[in-house]
Amino acid sequence: MNLNADFKRRAVLHGDAIDWVASPMPGVSRKMLDRVGDEVARATSIVRYAPDSHFSRHTHGGGEEFFVLDGVFQDEHGDYPVGSYVRNPPQSQHTPGSKTGCTILVKLWQFMPSDTRQVRLSVAQIPLMPDPMRPHVLLQPLHHDERESVRIETWAADKEIVLDPAGGLEIFVLDGDFYESGERFRTWSWLRLPPGQRLHALTGAAGARLWVKEGHLKDLDVIG
Repeated sequence: MNLNADFKRRAVLHGDAIDWVASPMPGVSRKMLDRVGDEVARATSIVRYAPDSHFSRHTHGGGEEFFVLDGVFQDEHGDYPVGSYVRNPPQSQHTPGSKTGCTILVKLWQFMPSDTRQVRLSVAQIPLMPDPMRPHVLLQPLHHDERESVRIETWAADKEIVLDPAGGLEIFVLDGDFYESGERFRTWSWLRLPPGQRLHALTGAAGARLWVKEGHLKDLDVIG
């Protein structure tokens, strides 16, 4: 299956306009944002766990990265409430599920083979910091290495936001809204810009809070 598989092109999907698709595991469904492959795939998805649902234990050959959007995600390593950010490196294993139900934004098979860093943190514990290069933007860093930067950004209301990303950009709206290329991005909207394409956005009356990933689209031929 190929969905938004041309990473040299701008890609957009709005989560509230996408149907949930059942996974092979009962009680687990997903909204697919991009995908290259079948059940084992390079993929970006919104995944929903019904209460008392889980996947069987498995290995992430190409790594896994996720952010908890609501509820509490669980595995044998701990409980991850809303706002948790986790990176499970290549060859890591776990048995994911949720007792109460949850929804996560998850990316699979998108790690460099050499990336072995485990990350488990909560956004609630990260202070907001002003971006010295962009007025009206506050940052909460989640992960940074020589290849990519992952962070939460908070954009002030009714402001112009400009960014020239190094190596491509991916944005997922957590709260609020903004406009880009004449299109409104609201909660659970997803935007992917290829390397060399500038972000030029205008926030709405409530501003916006976003999950942002920058730099990861410049070397896709060496992933996983």
